[in-house]
Amino acid sequence: MAGNDWINSYLEAILDVGPGLEDKNSSLMLRERGKFSPTRYFVEEVITKFDETDLRRSWAMASSIRDSQERNTRLENMCWRIWNLARKKKQLEGKESQHRQKLESGQGMISKALIVDMSEELSEGEKVETVKDLSPMGVSPKGGLKRVNSVDVFNNFATQQKEKKLYIVLISLHGLIRGENMELGRDSDTGGQVKYVVELARALGAMPGVYRVDLLTRQVSAPGVDWSYGEPTEMLNPLNIDEGESGESSGAYIIRIPFGPKDKYIPKELLWPHISEFVDGALSYILQMSKVLADQIGDGKPVWPASIHGHYADAGNAAALLSGALNVPMLFTGHSLGRDKLEQILKQGRQSKDDINTTYRIMRRIEAEEITIDASEVIITSTRQEIDEQWGLYDGFDPVLERKLRARNRRNVGCFGRFMPRPVVIPPGMEFKHIVPHKDEDPDGNQDGSTTPDPPVWSEIMRFFTNPHKPIILALARPDPKKNLTTLVKAFGECRPLRELANLTLIMGNRDAIDEMSTTNSAVLVSILKLIDKYDMYGQVSYPKHHKQSEVPDIYRLAARTKGVFINPAFIEPFGLTLIEAAAYGLPMVATKNGGPVDIQKALDNGLLIDPHNQQSITDALLKLVADKQLWARCKQNGLKNIHLFSWPEHCKTYLARIACCKPRHPQWESSAVGYEYSEAQSPEDSLRDLNDLKISLDGVIHDQGTTSDNSQNPDKNSHSIKTKSSVGKKLDLLAKLSLKLEKLGGSKKETLAKIGSQDKLEFPGLRRKKSIFVVAVDCGMTKDFVELLNIVIEIVRVEKKGESVGLILSTAATISELRSFLKSSKIGLSEFDALICNSGSEIFYPPSSSEGSQKSLQLVMDSDYSSHIDYRWGGEHLKNTLVHWASSIRERKKDQEFVVADDSDSRHCFTFRIKDSESIPPVKDLREFLRKQALRCQAIYCHNGTKLNVIPMVASRAQALRYLHVRWGINLSSTVVIVGDYGDTDYECLRGGIHKTLVIKDVCNESKKLHNNRSYPLEHVITFDSPNVVLADGCKKNQLSDAMEKLGTLKV
Repeated sequence: MAGNDWINSYLEAILDVGPGLEDKNSSLMLRERGKFSPTRYFVEEVITKFDETDLRRSWAMASSIRDSQERNTRLENMCWRIWNLARKKKQLEGKESQHRQKLESGQGMISKALIVDMSEELSEGEKVETVKDLSPMGVSPKGGLKRVNSVDVFNNFATQQKEKKLYIVLISLHGLIRGENMELGRDSDTGGQVKYVVELARALGAMPGVYRVDLLTRQVSAPGVDWSYGEPTEMLNPLNIDEGESGESSGAYIIRIPFGPKDKYIPKELLWPHISEFVDGALSYILQMSKVLADQIGDGKPVWPASIHGHYADAGNAAALLSGALNVPMLFTGHSLGRDKLEQILKQGRQSKDDINTTYRIMRRIEAEEITIDASEVIITSTRQEIDEQWGLYDGFDPVLERKLRARNRRNVGCFGRFMPRPVVIPPGMEFKHIVPHKDEDPDGNQDGSTTPDPPVWSEIMRFFTNPHKPIILALARPDPKKNLTTLVKAFGECRPLRELANLTLIMGNRDAIDEMSTTNSAVLVSILKLIDKYDMYGQVSYPKHHKQSEVPDIYRLAARTKGVFINPAFIEPFGLTLIEAAAYGLPMVATKNGGPVDIQKALDNGLLIDPHNQQSITDALLKLVADKQLWARCKQNGLKNIHLFSWPEHCKTYLARIACCKPRHPQWESSAVGYEYSEAQSPEDSLRDLNDLKISLDGVIHDQGTTSDNSQNPDKNSHSIKTKSSVGKKLDLLAKLSLKLEKLGGSKKETLAKIGSQDKLEFPGLRRKKSIFVVAVDCGMTKDFVELLNIVIEIVRVEKKGESVGLILSTAATISELRSFLKSSKIGLSEFDALICNSGSEIFYPPSSSEGSQKSLQLVMDSDYSSHIDYRWGGEHLKNTLVHWASSIRERKKDQEFVVADDSDSRHCFTFRIKDSESIPPVKDLREFLRKQALRCQAIYCHNGTKLNVIPMVASRAQALRYLHVRWGINLSSTVVIVGDYGDTDYECLRGGIHKTLVIKDVCNESKKLHNNRSYPLEHVITFDSPNVVLADGCKKNQLSDAMEKLGTLKV
């Protein structure tokens, strides 16, 4: 055991000295200058001078004395790692003895590969500078793959972020998501996005400064689906065990939220009506987690997410609602976009727009993507092309205007209430730790002398070939029409020289029988099989039925071994992660020129781009790469040399820097904001110095000169009319006078409202005590029928149940003054309600209990926190000016007839217009398009049967107000009953979804049906009619309502 005394002393010395470098910014440079590292010296002494059995004894001893002290825990972990390193060293030395000629000259030094492994195994406090970056092959970075997972990548970043403990939420709803053995290609929803979000969560969880990452998805417990997709929680194994934060709840997790049909796995196109249900479930989970993290890292204060990141349109829609409910920053990644897909399908000429909408719910998807533009602070894209050519198709995004608004903000020039999300190009990452690119064969034909047997998947592929030694053209994609595999097969079949030079391998997911595949996928596969038969390509095309995800690297290696080519011929490819994977294994690429491959080729310079609609273009590119061995070798080498640009550490560093630039917007009543401090100077953005013309178009008519400075970004500050006049001077004068008049009226009334009550004086314990809540949200106007309905609900709730544990909320589009007058004339006391949601969800008031004052002197208390909560991106007076201009433009078109008249509003967050002729106003979708094209972020709602227009902040709505009450006061949404009519205001659809119960009164509010006629998508694409949480009442009589409530199970009437 004498040797162990020496080992123990060395280990103690390593703990004592640490890295031993004063300058932590460039360990490689210090080493090159000959500086001495004690830590490295002690590790080398231990590994080179002692047997692994002695090292194991030290680990056993350290393990036996483990206690809660950090030092002993680190000692145990370090003993185990160094013992492991010694074993790896012994294995490496055994292999190296077979190739003495390849060994570097040295006297007792440790092999470079071992030193690289050592750098990965040491914990954060024990990391030191290592030898120069090596590729997994051990070659120089000049000619091989730069090692991107070494400690040097994190050196500076870890130092800067070590004090931060972020909580990040990712959302990806469709497909089957799990951490291991992903079933990629099982169906069209379980593809590259699934792999991307899992690896992103895992990589972020390993980053310094990130405490916890939750990937929220759908819980699926259905026949034919593995049980693992029904597990509520799954912890993702970290990339490197010593990276990231440590704590009871730290790390990366998949959290599965139940929503949608139970015991049924449905495609993403059918998930839309259930998005609100997911939002409510996710909101409850995040609230619970914020309390858990409060004890661990928040000093007792709730820890809110630093950001909520939605992936794809469905998750983006959900993230927008969650971001608004929690008031935290939102990020979005589209992966693929609806408008672009619609254009591509229409270009093929196979389906009409109506057919496309029926099949893909494409218009609902596009509206969701417009919503994400309204709500997102950052839109993450893979390529610049995605920003300019795809996002530029949307009403709410203009790449040129976005840069102008950003430049105006920097130069302290007002933006007139305009807002635009920031697009950022962050290529997807990849973990290269386990990747070993293919090595060329030696002169004897042996693969570097390796005796390792070939992977089983190789024989599964090569059994199709007559001559398996020819280069392999590899395509890895689902049999989906947009992947364009049939054109690839035709190009291969019709080119005799290409068929003589190469074989074709199609990895098209997994299948048991063609008849069991989806209609679309089976049609593509049958077409491919017919083409193989037509061109008699038997023995030249491989299309195996099954492969495991873990076998994909072996497939890449096989293609590289044969000096083959990887091809992605898709009509459009949002990014093309498989192109990065192929390059990492030394495989040149041929890829579509539409989408992400353009940027990938620019960075890697490892292949050729083709026009996917041009079959000859595909043939020429493949033939050129396969036939020209010098070009092939150059493309391979370029790919290996530049692949580090797409590593996960690089991706996450840029990602976290973007979050750092988002100003924290945690709930206003909470003072804790665990996360980054806002710093525009840290923004890793493109230069704006080339922008000299900062003029922006206002209302499509007025143009400012881009030189004035105002405070229009702050809605709390009054801003006056535009200082410069255009050719429409008279109209400008009219606008200025009208807006000044409205401003004065609004200001005086706001002061009056501020005096009627102070929220700080009350904690509103009434809502907290309620076990169930009834929300009356029937949009039939202030009529006698509405009075009768209110009295019946009050009688059921207050009289029969004595109001002990039941709350009552009134939700309406009316103003608070209109509501008070109506209730007074109807002899209904304000104290009957626990809360009043007014102005279409832009204001919340609370009446004090009746014991605190008589009904006559009863003062309503406005929730000022909610007013601050919904202030995000509110355009204020500039938005009002635009709306007034819009109203006057309608008057001009109708020859001076007033159809829309601005109303005097006493609300800061609701601009109201009276509509004199509802038949002549544009549908709400056109008004939304108009506002989005002006970069004004708000919601326009037709209400009161089309006689009134309310314009409110984008994060406000009656449904969002209920979620706010859930967050603020803890009301139980699952025990809440929302009472609505058959139809209602144009925000009616938002009240029909979620985990709350809905009571629909038949034949009520049918007059509002006309408001829903001219829609982009049918109502059934956004609400569900067969949910167990929805019950129909045959009328608004007491017995009819009682029977419906009894069916819901909330009240036993």
